[in-house]
Amino acid sequence: MSKSSTPESADKIVKSEAEWRAELTPEQYYVLRQHGTERPGASPLNREKRKGTFLCAACAAPLFASGAKFESGTGWPSFDRPAAETAVTEHEDLSLFMQRSEVRCARCGGHLGHVFPDGPRETTGQRYCINGAALKFKPEDG
Repeated sequence: MSKSSTPESADKIVKSEAEWRAELTPEQYYVLRQHGTERPGASPLNREKRKGTFLCAACAAPLFASGAKFESGTGWPSFDRPAAETAVTEHEDLSLFMQRSEVRCARCGGHLGHVFPDGPRETTGQRYCINGAALKFKPEDG
């Protein structure tokens, strides 16, 4: 595993596509490295209700706290905010003939999903619609 050496990106993880392919499952590689999307309803993390942290499946960076998770009815795990302001980055995505905001892991650059302005109004109003294949869950007690 190599890390970039500039001070502002000291924690960033940079690997070759061959290294990522060797470390990730085919579905994780498709989602995280090829900007794919899993089938709606396919992730067991949709039903995860325990307290804990959702980590990047590629680099284990903490991305979302369980308290930010909500049921959006979309078929993908949804959160109203990241675990920290610096946990994710957002990028313009003009694919599929629409304008969206892509969400990536700030540490490894892995594609996580997209953020939309139709989340719970009583909190942030944001819906981070995240592929379960891009996440691992770490229970609070584990």
